[in-house]
Amino acid sequence: MNAHKRSGSLTYTVATFIIGLIIANSVTAQPQLVPNDQVIFYTLEWEGERDRFGRPFVSDEILKRMKYVGLEEAWGTIRGAGYNNKFEGDWHIIHPQKVMTGRALTAAFLPASSELAERMNEQGLQQGFQGGANQWPIYLLQNGDVYVADGFGKINEGTLIGNNLAQAIYTNSGNGPVFYGSARDLGGIREIVGFNAWVKGWHPSFIREMMLISINGPVRIGEAIVLPGDVVLATEGGVLFIPPHLAETVIVSSEVERLTDAFRIQRIQEGIYSLDETYGTRWSASIEADFFEWLEQNRTRLNQDQRVGLETINRVIETGSRNWRVWLE
Repeated sequence: MNAHKRSGSLTYTVATFIIGLIIANSVTAQPQLVPNDQVIFYTLEWEGERDRFGRPFVSDEILKRMKYVGLEEAWGTIRGAGYNNKFEGDWHIIHPQKVMTGRALTAAFLPASSELAERMNEQGLQQGFQGGANQWPIYLLQNGDVYVADGFGKINEGTLIGNNLAQAIYTNSGNGPVFYGSARDLGGIREIVGFNAWVKGWHPSFIREMMLISINGPVRIGEAIVLPGDVVLATEGGVLFIPPHLAETVIVSSEVERLTDAFRIQRIQEGIYSLDETYGTRWSASIEADFFEWLEQNRTRLNQDQRVGLETINRVIETGSRNWRVWLE
């Protein structure tokens, strides 16, 4: 990364601190920022901690464990809970083999309406924001966030970021963005170590004729609806936006399945059981007893190798059940 990019990231870090103080004292005054009480209304199912903007604040530990959840597993779990419009596929990804998780900070853009855009920009600048309105959501990013923006699919002149804004996003959040729109400077963005992005296209143009209409409101990302604080599971196969109150359920169901699969595979390889004996949810009493003894003996290995949380392993052992639906209630 050259010196210009490094100095740019420091500028955005300072700006983030300054804007944070302004917004904390006048949250409802900024024209695009959805008021806290409205964010809470959108996300009433969440009963846990919230951030200063009212967004559900899923723990860092949950985000870390979510990286090992299969996309299909997570999709099946939230579909089973009635969430049918939370997935979008067909992305351009910088590093497809890498998985990204985080809390959604949402932003919506519309085609520019000159008078309205001018009024909103003027008010934002008066309140302390700097630069173009496409930069403002970046100032509000916190560690663990994922910047999720609806750019209404615009590619030519729909480039929401280039390499400098990408550096700012990564500095503030430790993640990259998910854009239903485009970005520019792919070569420069690739130089940012650890940065990844899911966009609908790359284009050399600058952003034009777009206006920021909301921050921390509901947005449409292709076929998906995204609410502020949704847990983003971004993979090579697509992006799933998990309602925060279902995040633990998604993880536990995946981890129990991983434990089951690890036991099944090991015992089949050892020639102890056949696939017929261990496939499906109902096992004989002797296989069940063997499974729980195996869990006791392999807690640390399963935690490290299978990335299963110790709390899940312990809960299965304590309850004597692989039926996570019962012990999550």
